[in-house]
Amino acid sequence: MNVPIEDRETPPADLADQASAAGLRLTLTGRRADVVLDDPQRRNAQTPAMWRALAAAGTWAAEVADVVVIRARGASFSAGLDRRAFGPGGLPGEPGLRELARMRQAELDVTIASYQAGFSTWSDGPFVSVAAVQGHAVGAGFQLALACDVRIAAEDARFAMREPALGLVPDLGGTGALVDAVGYARAVDICATARWVDAVEAERIGLAQAVVPASGLAPAVDAFAQAVLANPGPAVRATKGLLRGARDAARPSQLAAERLAQGERLRALLREAVTGG
Repeated sequence: MNVPIEDRETPPADLADQASAAGLRLTLTGRRADVVLDDPQRRNAQTPAMWRALAAAGTWAAEVADVVVIRARGASFSAGLDRRAFGPGGLPGEPGLRELARMRQAELDVTIASYQAGFSTWSDGPFVSVAAVQGHAVGAGFQLALACDVRIAAEDARFAMREPALGLVPDLGGTGALVDAVGYARAVDICATARWVDAVEAERIGLAQAVVPASGLAPAVDAFAQAVLANPGPAVRATKGLLRGARDAARPSQLAAERLAQGERLRALLREAVTGG
């Protein structure tokens, strides 16, 4: 996306610092925000600090962006939870798996909910989110891609929900998102076997909305973002809200929501016409 340097903006310094310390990089270009997983030496492995930064980034993006691209630097989108979390010492400053296991359920609920917030923000937010996936998207990496509204994958992309193979369950919002994407039976197949899903299969079953050569991933994501941004942001945000609500709403409720949203849009357009802006 070729944008003059003077048109590029930066997030608030405290958020940028939090993101950088957690292995993320944030940019804002017009109405597009990019969240970059920026620790290729660790294959963009994830930590609770990254999840907290993702949650903060989602709050920021909701105020400034109509499209959010989540992408990664290096060969892998994300190899999942940092393997140091499985060791006896865990990650510095974070509860290890053994400490989590010793928590009372109420405390564990609060702790895991704070982790989940870094994922749900990308589907719950008013913007359209797209994951640009190359290489491995494993465990938490898979769940981060699933948290986005749309997934565009490179031909070398491979997805796996490895948690069951480790004696655990996916707990970062991935179960519901996977069922929404591919259906219950395929979700059981993917999770219970902990197998790999390559890019060809991902597109065939609806997990990825497009698959492109690795060299074409960035241009394909740019084209998608530009197509969204070609439309009025308030209309896109309102439409996304309707689509998201449609999954759980009874038909009469959904029809009522459409009428309400359309009324709000019509009144907004009338105000713009009267005021000239």
